[in-house]
Amino acid sequence: MADGLVDTAPRALGPGGPEVGPLGFGAWRFTHDDPGRGAEVLEAAVDAGLTLVDTAEVYGLDWGGRGLGSVEEALGRALALRPGLRDRVVLATKGGILPPTPYDSSDLRTAVEGSLRRLGVDHVELYLVHRPDLFTHPEVVADALAGAVADGLVGTVGVSNHTPPQTEALAHHLAARGVPLVATQPELSVVALDPARDGTLDLAARTGMAVLAWSPLAGGRIATGEGLDPALGTLLDELAAREGVDRPSVAVAFALCLPTRPVALLGSQRPERLAALAAAVPTVHLDREDCYRLVVASGGVPLP
Repeated sequence: MADGLVDTAPRALGPGGPEVGPLGFGAWRFTHDDPGRGAEVLEAAVDAGLTLVDTAEVYGLDWGGRGLGSVEEALGRALALRPGLRDRVVLATKGGILPPTPYDSSDLRTAVEGSLRRLGVDHVELYLVHRPDLFTHPEVVADALAGAVADGLVGTVGVSNHTPPQTEALAHHLAARGVPLVATQPELSVVALDPARDGTLDLAARTGMAVLAWSPLAGGRIATGEGLDPALGTLLDELAAREGVDRPSVAVAFALCLPTRPVALLGSQRPERLAALAAAVPTVHLDREDCYRLVVASGGVPLP
């Protein structure tokens, strides 16, 4: 059998950055009103090796949340109930979305301070610009981020949902202030392969930025099959049967085959599901032929 490509070794958030596991906990759906339940879910994720915990200021406007910042508040309550948990996680949050205005990065310092207050912490290890604000110059964004780093509020900085040129523009102004851009967070899955084609992963390979893959299960479509190309579903089922795992485990393993070593962010709020995925994914063997078969079946841009 050909060598497997699934890489489950720890990875660093950029050169010299904090080390995390190959799976992270995405808190988009962490809308728990019961602090005890929230603490149970969070601790289960960390126990399963999902040491990167990723949230955002805007999380809580859907999935039954109470509004802007409510997921950060729920995480803060969970961390307060489990005092030792903070030292076991690499905490990341994002800012730059302030409804009803689509995107606003004009005052990220205030956004950073608000996130820390809601989370109940004095710093986060990683802060990302959630979406590019077309009407704020990257120099202004760089000033705010560099200031937050200098003041110890933020350990490292990154971007989410930015094009490679947008990322490079911000990186240029950050470099002038002595602050590296260490992470990029694109939507990335077997059905969302644009980052592998639009230069996002190439830029990460060139600079050493960590890649944080959001929605590696395509918002649940991998599991349900809803809206999934039938050819892809059939192939996922074939590989899952061969490997003795379920379809989502194959899809997450596929993301971990990419040579930029993504961290796959899992959003399940079921502790047993997180534990099952964390146990199954390292057992999956996918070789180059398997991966290219999945790419072709995804229905995306044909291979050249």
